[in-house]
Amino acid sequence: MKRIVLLLLLVASTGLMAQTKKKQILLVGSFHFENPGFDVAKVNTFDVMTPKSQKELENITDRIKKFGPDKIFVEWDHTKQDELDKFYAQTPDSLLKKMADERVQLALRAAKKLNHKKMYAIDYLDTTFPYNMMLLGMEQAGQTELIERSSKMMKDIETTTNKKIATYSLTDLILSLNTQEYANSDIQWYVGLANKAGKTDNFIGAFLVSEWYKRNLYMFSLVQKLTENQDSKVMVLLGAGHISMFREIVKYDPEFEIVELKGILK
Repeated sequence: MKRIVLLLLLVASTGLMAQTKKKQILLVGSFHFENPGFDVAKVNTFDVMTPKSQKELENITDRIKKFGPDKIFVEWDHTKQDELDKFYAQTPDSLLKKMADERVQLALRAAKKLNHKKMYAIDYLDTTFPYNMMLLGMEQAGQTELIERSSKMMKDIETTTNKKIATYSLTDLILSLNTQEYANSDIQWYVGLANKAGKTDNFIGAFLVSEWYKRNLYMFSLVQKLTENQDSKVMVLLGAGHISMFREIVKYDPEFEIVELKGILK
């Protein structure tokens, strides 16, 4: 009888462990390979099409293949999944030699190696980023010190990033964007600086921050909805600023555990 009870307990505990096993989520923050110049901080372009960088991209995506995500999510307008499907289905291998976009060079390259049928669009664009209005709100509130701090932070980001672009390998540059230190400094700008902008009756800073949070929360909502029970591993490729937010958001979802990029590139 004791053996039967112990066996039942073992079966029950095994089933419970299977139910509570977390899904692994590989968060990959990237700079924009085809730098459109839309970011507040203006940085130089890193040429990912050189033979050296292409070799590194092959290695990175080989490691992603070994990790084995069941789905890959990318920064593509979620209302245009059909366009992404067509793009993915019709993309010849030769495009890897022509198109520098990180969604092609990293996500699509990895997805093809994994024989995935598609990639998943999760970008949510029904938000705004009123940066200039925020600066105006600071000026009207006489927040000179805040303006100077923001300007210095942007200059520091530009200087540091451009130095990395000039001296780092592609792999090292990407890894530098995927650290908790980078994420902390990114979020500190939003919460510790931008959120203060404006007079007491003007919440332009808080509005900008809330819009940024909204965009990222909506994107993660799509990851949650599109990750199915049978998916044990997923990958998310977004701009590094988005991944900084994802790091904070994901840790409060008990169904996921974050996998560090540096861990799979060892």
